[in-house]
Amino acid sequence: MSKLLKIMLLGCLSMSAFAEEAKLEKIQVPTDKPSIAKGAEDWINNCLTCHTMKYVKYRDLLSLGIDKAKVDGWRGEASLDTPLTAQMPEAVAMATFAKLPPDLSLMAQARDGGPNYVYSYLIGYYVKPDGSVGNHIFPETKMPDPLGISSAANAAERAEKQKTAKSIVTFLTWAADPHAGERDTLGKYVIAYLVVLSALLYVVKKQIWSRLK
Repeated sequence: MSKLLKIMLLGCLSMSAFAEEAKLEKIQVPTDKPSIAKGAEDWINNCLTCHTMKYVKYRDLLSLGIDKAKVDGWRGEASLDTPLTAQMPEAVAMATFAKLPPDLSLMAQARDGGPNYVYSYLIGYYVKPDGSVGNHIFPETKMPDPLGISSAANAAERAEKQKTAKSIVTFLTWAADPHAGERDTLGKYVIAYLVVLSALLYVVKKQIWSRLK
């Protein structure tokens, strides 16, 4: 019985250590177009080699204010209506990772924690005692450290890579729900309209009741 208790205690301690280790970082995701456009560029430079975004087309990048010449450089001979497609052939990806890298169109909404999860995952790479690279958030990952944060030489370099990670998450958040900003703006107008309408109705009510008295 004592041996069983020791095993259970060890398991609990291990789970507690992992929970603390895997704690998600919390970030504020910008919603302005310049930040999203910068995130698109960082995503293409760091993620497009392996990952696809089947719900985002090159034409959509123009709506973010990205220069057409830059978009043309990214798309090559593909049309503007072509989705962002991984540069690595599927056969090579399968040979390298034993599975296809996931499509990232909805990744910012696919995981519990949303953008916080994706950001924590990108900055969660570290060097293990045996010299290999692991990830605190998703230990089973087969994706190499995309930003090289595990090899950051100092705090300044790590901070710069964290900035890039946040930029990428900003783009992924927009990609998962491109019309969120429009809804927020519309919602503010609707609320303002209802406030004004309520005030007018209150004034009318006061006038009607004053006559009845």
